Amino acid sequence: MNRLGMSDPSPPAGAASGTIAMLERLVAFDTTSRNSNLACIGFIRDYLAGHGIAARLTHDPTGTKANLYATIGPEDVPGVALSGHVDVVPVDGQAWSADPFRLRRANGRLYGRGTADMKGFVAACLAMVPLFKARGLKRPIHLCLTYDEEVGCHGARVLAADLATLPVRPEMVIVGEPSSLKPILGHKGKVSATCRVIGLAGHSSRPDRAVNALQAGAEVVAFLNRQQARLIAEGPHDARFDPPWTSCHAGIFRSGSALNIVPHEAEIAFEYRHIPAHDAGALLAELRRHAETVLVPPMRAVHPQAAILFDERPRLPGMDLAEGHPLADLVRALTGANEAGRVAYGTEGGIFQEAGMAAIVCGPGDIAQAHTPDEWIAESELVACERFLARLADRLAA
Repeated sequence: MNRLGMSDPSPPAGAASGTIAMLERLVAFDTTSRNSNLACIGFIRDYLAGHGIAARLTHDPTGTKANLYATIGPEDVPGVALSGHVDVVPVDGQAWSADPFRLRRANGRLYGRGTADMKGFVAACLAMVPLFKARGLKRPIHLCLTYDEEVGCHGARVLAADLATLPVRPEMVIVGEPSSLKPILGHKGKVSATCRVIGLAGHSSRPDRAVNALQAGAEVVAFLNRQQARLIAEGPHDARFDPPWTSCHAGIFRSGSALNIVPHEAEIAFEYRHIPAHDAGALLAELRRHAETVLVPPMRAVHPQAAILFDERPRLPGMDLAEGHPLADLVRALTGANEAGRVAYGTEGGIFQEAGMAAIVCGPGDIAQAHTPDEWIAESELVACERFLARLADRLAA
């Protein structure tokens, strides 16, 4: 037993008991992104300390959330990082059949918030720490655990900046997002923003004396639709992705209070999910120009203070690892996969790649279970993940 009262796992033998025990502890922490994650990170830091491994923490501006970075093995050479986020999405409004923060085991499945996305991977990495130490690694395994992935990958940005200050940082990063342990070499990037329309309220019987912010906002959405149609027809296209073009999506539209009142305000949240070679920033700039030169002038003719404002959120870079990159070959060998894919959703991998570290996505569980009520991961996936990690340790010890 280690000093936290948990049994150290043996090399993978098919039971994943150490990983399941660790997952039970991790799920019990309600690390919904709106909450602090310090209790969870503190538990992990103490667990690692119990095995003689020091952890480095970096915090968000409020001091209520932290990333954790640790190195197992030699610290003077770059190694392979295992990266995972410990925050989870809310359970609000979802019909769970049991407490989402209490691990439940049934029919070969493990139920609980974050089991698939992505505390299952984090649990496996932590449970394998004794084995990693026993292997006598010649190249290290690094652990990168982050906050706020689900709300903008804020933690990964802070961690990547901190790693850049270290004398030695990881050479490669395996991001353990659920991929059924199939290698994912690339994903789309994201440019997103909130558009705020400022108009002038009035009675609906005299629209000529008012500026309808809702209708102006609808014109913004219509322009997004025209951009989408153009991208589908003209490209650029990348057949490695599905869909093979940059997508334009408006997800939130708030405006209006009563039918007989001209809305004076509107808010639209939208995004571009772009293929790696496409500059979606140019699409946002095009939309801004259209708003300023076409939509705003007639609004200001009625109300000089009318405006259409854009608040861009931090961009999420795409990830694109070459088919023949050593990291791609390594993960294929560890998983036995002959093929590798690319996906439309984003991960922290793009941030690590942008910071100069090769990145790939490969982790246990099915992305289809992420964020759902009664989220689950198959025990067999955790067994396979343990074997994957043991093979990695063997490679780095050779």
